[in-house]
Amino acid sequence: MINEFSRPISVLLHMLFVVSALLCPRTVAAGGDDIVDRELAARLQELGFTGNIEATLEKRLNRAVNPARANLGRLLWFDTITGLNNDNTCAGCHSPTRGFGDTQSIAIGIDNNGIVGPDRAGPRNQRRTPMAINTAFYPNLMWNSRFASLANDPFNNTLGFLFPPPEDLTLSYLPHLLVAQAFIPPTERTEAAGFDFPGDNYAIRAEVLRRLNATPVYRELFGRVFPEVAQGANITFDMFGKAIAEFEFTLVFADAPIDQFARGHKNALTLNQQRGALLFFGKARCVECHAVSGQANEMFSDFKEHVIGVPQIAPAVGNVPFDGPGADEDFGLEQVTGLAEDRYKFRTSPLRNAALQPAFFRNGCFTRLEDAIRHHLDVFSSARNYDPLNAGVAADLMVFRGPIDPVL
Repeated sequence: MINEFSRPISVLLHMLFVVSALLCPRTVAAGGDDIVDRELAARLQELGFTGNIEATLEKRLNRAVNPARANLGRLLWFDTITGLNNDNTCAGCHSPTRGFGDTQSIAIGIDNNGIVGPDRAGPRNQRRTPMAINTAFYPNLMWNSRFASLANDPFNNTLGFLFPPPEDLTLSYLPHLLVAQAFIPPTERTEAAGFDFPGDNYAIRAEVLRRLNATPVYRELFGRVFPEVAQGANITFDMFGKAIAEFEFTLVFADAPIDQFARGHKNALTLNQQRGALLFFGKARCVECHAVSGQANEMFSDFKEHVIGVPQIAPAVGNVPFDGPGADEDFGLEQVTGLAEDRYKFRTSPLRNAALQPAFFRNGCFTRLEDAIRHHLDVFSSARNYDPLNAGVAADLMVFRGPIDPVL
């Protein structure tokens, strides 16, 4: 399976144009010729890429985004009140300085040093925190897709929203996958809850709600958005989830130069970027996994799991036990399905705004976009010759290396 990810080395620079320039929302100088224009426009039309996905949000929600509810979600996003360890928030890992993604190769949750950014320190979790922007359009979430709409549509709950136990399908009554997903982070011991509070997920949520209901300012703020709270009812976790999701609905940034080009603005891309796009969407086969059609919602991911030979690194100090006999591996999708054939499989990373990432792949083992692309060009050589020092990862991620041959 690895061999099909190999690419001729000659496409590297063109691919770099695509990932770093096409997918970051900014205007690019004009350029190009008619032949390349027409070829790229035809290929995008063939794929069904419209460049209009951002404009479809409110239509798919069947309502306008509520500014007051989104502002409440923003305040909760940055407040440690919902983290029972009292030292982490959504923003601790989903930092606005990095496109609401991580500042680290592997996330640092609880017991951190109170810093968000490159100097953040503390015990690490198992994987890199993905960006929260544009997640309104993701049919599944997390590196192993363990939160998913069974209809492959985050706006559609008719077949249910599936989560690991104990939630399973119990959150399927909620209107959007992000509303349901908001129930989970406060219960995660390594992300927010810590290890001292006794009880299960439901007990943790009950304590979070006790805190919110005991805070007059939050009762007032929730009351402005949910009339029943103003009339004396308690804040519920449904309300919390809706507020967090509403804030995430404001984090849709999908108007990159490639979107503008698809909408007919031919000068949005330079000639080199157009040529790179033709490779990306054609001969280089990047689009086969970084898909834009159908349930991909133009997010540059097929939202499926693959093995792509990523080197295995593990932190010197962590909060999560790693897999394998040396406790230095991440079995990926197998953790969800229990199937050996799913070992080392991870979901294709969406590429929008990839230029804002500090690291790449699920464990951030590469810190430069060019290195991540080169890995695809010769997976076996890249994986077997991986050097964490040259890759630029933090010192505490250079200590433990998991075996690579089982991955390859």
